[in-house]
Amino acid sequence: MPHTLRNLFAIALLAAAPVMAQDKPPKLEPIPEPPPPPAGVVDTDEAPEVTVSTRGEDKIEEYRIKGRLYMIKVTPKVGKPYYLVDHKGDGVFSRADDNERSLSVPMWLIKSW
Repeated sequence: MPHTLRNLFAIALLAAAPVMAQDKPPKLEPIPEPPPPPAGVVDTDEAPEVTVSTRGEDKIEEYRIKGRLYMIKVTPKVGKPYYLVDHKGDGVFSRADDNERSLSVPMWLIKSW
């Protein structure tokens, strides 16, 4: 059995020798910068506007982009914070807990009129 292991090790070294003996890759050129997106398609400088208020003993944080409310974070005095998220942009909010591991597909508004 020890001879078999030695033979397998020798075969592995022989198979790896050509890979280890290769020269460095040829000089690679950097990838050019991608062109900027067309004007008016995506506004990357837009940061969400956050409004913080209290209702009773709960802390309420409302997140808006361009005046549209898309998420509410509720931090109760006792318990874990949770989020109310408008996934479709139709004003219907659904609850999403902070520790919830559900699939959340990114949905960006590309164009509206």
